[in-house]
Amino acid sequence: MKRKILLPTDFSKNAWHAICYAIELYKRDHCDFYLLNVYSSTGNIIDSLINAEPGSELYETAKLNSENGLAKVLDMLAFKDFDNPKHHFKTISTFNNAVEAIKGLVEEKDIEMIVMGTKGKTSSRGVAYGSTAINVMEKVRNCPVIVVPELALRILPKEIVFPTSFKTHLKRRELNYLIDIAKKCNASIKILHISEEAELNKHQANNKKILEEYFEDVDYSFHTLSHADIPMAINCFVESRESDMVAFINKKHVFFGSMLTHPLVKDIGRNSKVPILVMHDLRN
Repeated sequence: MKRKILLPTDFSKNAWHAICYAIELYKRDHCDFYLLNVYSSTGNIIDSLINAEPGSELYETAKLNSENGLAKVLDMLAFKDFDNPKHHFKTISTFNNAVEAIKGLVEEKDIEMIVMGTKGKTSSRGVAYGSTAINVMEKVRNCPVIVVPELALRILPKEIVFPTSFKTHLKRRELNYLIDIAKKCNASIKILHISEEAELNKHQANNKKILEEYFEDVDYSFHTLSHADIPMAINCFVESRESDMVAFINKKHVFFGSMLTHPLVKDIGRNSKVPILVMHDLRN
């Protein structure tokens, strides 16, 4: 069965790097890659949606630039000799809000993974994530996303860090994408707990035991850091071990109210070579 992977691009270097990362990650799989460019006729998407119409000069110029940009990406892929017979590329150019376009395509094409850059052409160097990446991670809850920093190495991950408090009972299906990547890449999963108490309580211990069942078919191990600032501890763990990926479960209205404001994610986005896999709490 073919995998269906969505690759949003604004034709920035970071977007191109994310495309190359996805090709490497899924190099052994039969895949349909959907290269998506969402365009507007002005810098303000609201103005564009209200005022621009097919046939107008602004609209037609933006459409032509989008289609030409996607054609150039296909040329670059051919030039780079990405000739994997298992991979097929399809281009989609659409006039819309980026998040709404991605949401719609995920449903229409039954997309199983989004792979995109952390930031695009308009994001400043001091910003870890562009607004599009943040909005996709937060609002496109029907599909996981891998966000790829510009400095990420184009290699298969060998060690994936999965931070957890053991306070939430996770469902197996919420972790399927993490398990799939670990199996595909023969990667180990490092389950990281930053402890606030000396021992796990009964509820946490039970959730830890459940994770052991979920991860029984992959190489995994538990790790604990005590009494440390959580974002700093995760960041230090990842850097010290030279881990290749960090995986999070995005709990609606919790993860993005906290983690994205912490130094951990800012540091990963700005300085690290580590892609982040964002999965979703399916109960929301």
